Amino acid sequence: MERVTRLVSQRAVVIFSKSTCCMSHTIKTLFYDLGVNPTVHELDEEPRAGKEIEKALIRLGCNPSVPSVFIGGELVGGANEVMTLHLSCSLVPLLKQAGAIWL
Repeated sequence: MERVTRLVSQRAVVIFSKSTCCMSHTIKTLFYDLGVNPTVHELDEEPRAGKEIEKALIRLGCNPSVPSVFIGGELVGGANEVMTLHLSCSLVPLLKQAGAIWL
């Protein structure tokens, strides 16, 4: 849990993902299209740490565990929550507030 807390506090947008997950790919693409440069942790590419981080994400309430998106150090949620924010025009203001985008 401490590792997750430390990782998400270091950057404006942090995404925990798996390289084989289509929803993770979709969310990463959305952020890139918005001009965000998120820090992405591919859990399946970090054998030991990935499993530990995935367990911590589940304890935080992320189900499924990926994609898990943190903005400004706060858990936003998974694909459903991010898309809901985007469709309600709430995602961009949140990203601006976190300093992830400026325009």
